[in-house]
Amino acid sequence: MNLDHVRSCDCSVCRRRGGLMHRVPFAALRLFTPMEDLTIYEWRSKTARDYFCPRCGVLSFRKPSKLSAREVALGMQTFEGWAVNVRCLEGVVLAEIPIRHISGSEL
Repeated sequence: MNLDHVRSCDCSVCRRRGGLMHRVPFAALRLFTPMEDLTIYEWRSKTARDYFCPRCGVLSFRKPSKLSAREVALGMQTFEGWAVNVRCLEGVVLAEIPIRHISGSEL
């Protein structure tokens, strides 16, 4: 995986959970726990899903929501894939990865 950056969002949820996310295509995610054994939180839009470890409760990865009309108007690009919490990956040195700050609180 090429970790050229991670994303840190400042919305109320992301700010509290502290995840550092990196987006990958759907096919790039390899799970060791079957998908049906994970705990899922589905957001109000029903287009985003957060997947949690059933043992420790940590957010491992998520399917980002579809863009809102405002986000489209701002020129944001559609993304189809997963956002992986890099804090869950073994052997990653977080201090060596640039952080891209996302202003989710403004959207």
